[in-house]
Amino acid sequence: MESEKWYVLFIALLFSIVCQISGSVTHYSMPEEIKEGSVVANLATDLSLDIKSLNQRKMRLDIIANKKYLDVNKETGELYVVEKIDRENICTTKSSASCYLRLEVILENPLRIFNIEVEILDMNDNAPQFRRDAIHLDISEATPRGERFSLSNAVDPDVGSNSVKTYHLSESEYFNIEVQTGRDGTKFADLILKQTLDREQQPVHNLILTAVDGGTPARSGTASVIVHVLDTNDNPPAFEKENLSVKILENSPIGSLVVDLNATDLDEGSNSDITYSYSLYTSEKTQETFNLNPATGEITVKGVLNYEDFRIYDMEVIAADKGASSLTGQCTIKILVEDMNDNHPEISIKSFQSPVTENIELDTVIAVVSVSDKDSGDNGIVDLRVPDNMPFKLRESSDNYYELVVSESLDREKVPEYDITFTVTDRGSPPLSDNETMTLELLDVNDNVPQFPQSFYTIRVMENNAPGALLSSLTAFDPDLHENQYLVYFIIEKEIANTSMSMLFSINPENGNLYALKTFDYEIEKEFLFHIEARDSGSPPLSSNVTVHVIIVDQNDNAPVIVSPWRAHGSVVEEKIPRSTDKGSLVAKVIALDTDSVHNSRITYQFLQVTDATLFSLDQYNGEIRTMRMFSYRDPRHQRLVVVAKDNGEPALSATVTIKLTTMETAVKAYSDMTEEPLEYDIFSDINLYLVIGLGSVSFLLLITILVTIVIKCQKPKPSKAAPPSRNSVISERNSTIADSTLVSNDAYWYSLFLAETRKGKLVVRQPLPKGSRYIVSSIPRGTGLTDTSDSAASTLQYPK
Repeated sequence: MESEKWYVLFIALLFSIVCQISGSVTHYSMPEEIKEGSVVANLATDLSLDIKSLNQRKMRLDIIANKKYLDVNKETGELYVVEKIDRENICTTKSSASCYLRLEVILENPLRIFNIEVEILDMNDNAPQFRRDAIHLDISEATPRGERFSLSNAVDPDVGSNSVKTYHLSESEYFNIEVQTGRDGTKFADLILKQTLDREQQPVHNLILTAVDGGTPARSGTASVIVHVLDTNDNPPAFEKENLSVKILENSPIGSLVVDLNATDLDEGSNSDITYSYSLYTSEKTQETFNLNPATGEITVKGVLNYEDFRIYDMEVIAADKGASSLTGQCTIKILVEDMNDNHPEISIKSFQSPVTENIELDTVIAVVSVSDKDSGDNGIVDLRVPDNMPFKLRESSDNYYELVVSESLDREKVPEYDITFTVTDRGSPPLSDNETMTLELLDVNDNVPQFPQSFYTIRVMENNAPGALLSSLTAFDPDLHENQYLVYFIIEKEIANTSMSMLFSINPENGNLYALKTFDYEIEKEFLFHIEARDSGSPPLSSNVTVHVIIVDQNDNAPVIVSPWRAHGSVVEEKIPRSTDKGSLVAKVIALDTDSVHNSRITYQFLQVTDATLFSLDQYNGEIRTMRMFSYRDPRHQRLVVVAKDNGEPALSATVTIKLTTMETAVKAYSDMTEEPLEYDIFSDINLYLVIGLGSVSFLLLITILVTIVIKCQKPKPSKAAPPSRNSVISERNSTIADSTLVSNDAYWYSLFLAETRKGKLVVRQPLPKGSRYIVSSIPRGTGLTDTSDSAASTLQYPK
């Protein structure tokens, strides 16, 4: 560094000597920041040099500086810019407004040196700048108006008019600036307070300070001025409201928050720290009941709150800050204790009528009830009710008094007693309630007639029953109580054939058990129809009756009686048939009668014994015996057939007949052929003669039987008068082969009919019930197709009783 200094001094000294030797200095000026290659001047022309000799004389340019900014063109002698020049880099001091570059132009042959000064003219290429981007000021809110505060000045590398000229402040109602000029011409600004500050309104003021130079165009720089307003204790503590009214429920637990006063102080620091306390105007009762937190201002429950004891508490609270000169604020508080629904409503039964009769009149007062509640407001308003599904309603008679009256008809048989629950509920939130239950008993009234489970009883009794047998239990029911429920049973008298029902049946008057007093015979008496009455013991008594239909059920107590073929002695019948009888010819027909009912009298036939099972067939329904094939010379002459007739009863009863058949060698036509011939009433064959003799014998035997039966009945008590036998037509029970042998009437009295087929026609025998009324024999020509008979049938023989 020292060597460089000495070098610079040496060059300057040498330059001065040369200047003295060579003469005057040539002066040029140029603006800074001119672009490279720009021509500053023509040295050849200005120094009167021969342009052609510049190159030969080795013209060169020396700059007394660290950097080469200019150079000379040896061909033209022009001085031009080699590198852009920044005046502020060359002239670092502002001692003078001028800035020069000193040059030496050297020529050889002969040696000649020219001194040149190039003045670098300043351009406004730099904006003013502050040393700090933000300027912080602390100003107390108690500072008076007009107070001045110095601000840092801005600097500008430019000189002259291009340097800082003035300052501007952003718009503010509290501040403005005043520009000052220093001894060295430096411009600076003072901040002036226009009006007093209020930290509580605006604790910080943000301003913008702008420095402007004098160049054209002008350049500027800015800095933030941040003014912090310092607090003073100029605000007392303040409550949101100076008068408060607070409500709190009674029975609130200890420690419950009543109110958080939370006073505020606009100051800061210790000036805003607040303590709370009761004033002297707050009663001891209030201070014992409520606790005040001195730090937070919370008022909490300290003692027991009871609306019924104390309802309003008044207090005054003082809030004081901790400033040097403490400021205070007051708040008056009224605490209202609200009623809590803590008392249950009460029910008092003033009167209650029980028991009552079930036929009590509507709107009759049953009970008088009063209600009460110690609470107030909605908590003390109560509502009384009874269940909706009961035949009672409440009627308010006076303040908090109610009458329970009958609203619907009562029926002890449906509901014998009522548990009436009175429920009283207040209108609090949540509501409280209480209840009281009373039992109302109903007394019975004889208002129900005895009732039988059925309106019609059908009782089936098997014939041949034992006298005194239990037939059925006809128990009625009466929903009433006690004597109104006690029932007595009667048989309503009714005579049948001069015989009263009480002679045939008996009923237990206490339990309704029905008994038979005699043994019944289905073949004589088939049914009885009468009424039974049930009467209670009330006053007046009520009664009802029921119809009883006793049906005598047939028992299989009659065995079948074989009436065809006719047997004069014993059970063996001898018949003769031609040996030339064709296949399928009718050999004989077995007919049996059964006096039992239709079901028990249904007869079926089958072989019990047969000499040759391949020769004869037996129809099990009509009893016809037919040949299955023609006789051969190998077949025995005598055939023995044993036929059993069995009824449909349980157990089944039966009768047998033995038929001995003898085959004859004769030219008489087969039975099957004879049955094909029309029936002629004026010509009698041998078979017709046998048939007439047989029918006469049967009729004679039946007549004797009838006479004996009449004598026996005359010696017995007269039976009950039964309904006369029906004379309806007889219809076929089957549409099968049995239709030719067994027909049944469509009523209960005509019950058996059989057909006896002969070779010339059909013989119809009708037997009515009861026995012995009459006997009818009808002869019907074969092939008429009739399946029923009437009293007007042709060839009818009737034998009166």
